[in-house]
Amino acid sequence: MYSAEISRSNPSCILFIIDQSGSMSDPFGASTKSESVSDAINRLLQNLVIKCAKSEGIRDYYHVGVIGYGAGVGPAFGGVLAGKEMVPISEIADNPSKLDKRLKKVPDGASGLVDQLVKFPVWFEPVANGGTPMCEAMRTAHAVLTQWIGEYTQCFPPVVIHITDGESTDGDPTVEMEQLRALSTDDGNVLLFNLHISDSPSAVELRFPETADALPDTYSRVLYEGSSPLTQFMIQVANQEYDLNLSDGARGFVLNADLTLVIQALDIGTRPANLR
Repeated sequence: MYSAEISRSNPSCILFIIDQSGSMSDPFGASTKSESVSDAINRLLQNLVIKCAKSEGIRDYYHVGVIGYGAGVGPAFGGVLAGKEMVPISEIADNPSKLDKRLKKVPDGASGLVDQLVKFPVWFEPVANGGTPMCEAMRTAHAVLTQWIGEYTQCFPPVVIHITDGESTDGDPTVEMEQLRALSTDDGNVLLFNLHISDSPSAVELRFPETADALPDTYSRVLYEGSSPLTQFMIQVANQEYDLNLSDGARGFVLNADLTLVIQALDIGTRPANLR
């Protein structure tokens, strides 16, 4: 299980489910929650494009979708990709909705760093309004993945990355998360990651815990219980490359981690063992 080769003829897919409710406008670090999340997703998309770039162009090892939920539930790409549920990575590479200018630290050639303006592609904009229809968002993801798996039955299972800050406003999402994880290809079940940005004063930063003991409230426990166990390969990458010291019971759950860690967590979730 979880050993299928990822190739152009047998791609895998990554589906983001993003909380875009009103509370995502609250501060998180130096920006807002919604800005931090959109930044993380745009960086991951850029990294995926780079990972799939070969001399002849971008190879479609991955198909990617983004479902937003707040005032409504639906595809959340901007620009040319607006309204599309699942898009090959080459199409993503060709169609950022805009290019922002960002300051980036680069080596100055004399052992120091200097600020340089670089172009930062944006596919996904920060949005924050409405409620938190999490159950509906999970059902939408289920429909999208059911269709996709029907076309790619032998692929490395889809990875779902759900980022939220608040309690579901349309019921307990436990059953919907179970149904999403029950979807499978010949190579294993869908992998669901939950990244929780909590306002609870007792919330501590947690990275892929193996128990729910340190979680601050019922809601974070629901998300923890709904998260897939990490695969052996993901644990290996987390330990060797990020010094996370995870055990075999580690779950795909992150609580109040900084943006860099969130991006690393997403990367752990999207690293195949064998990319060809």
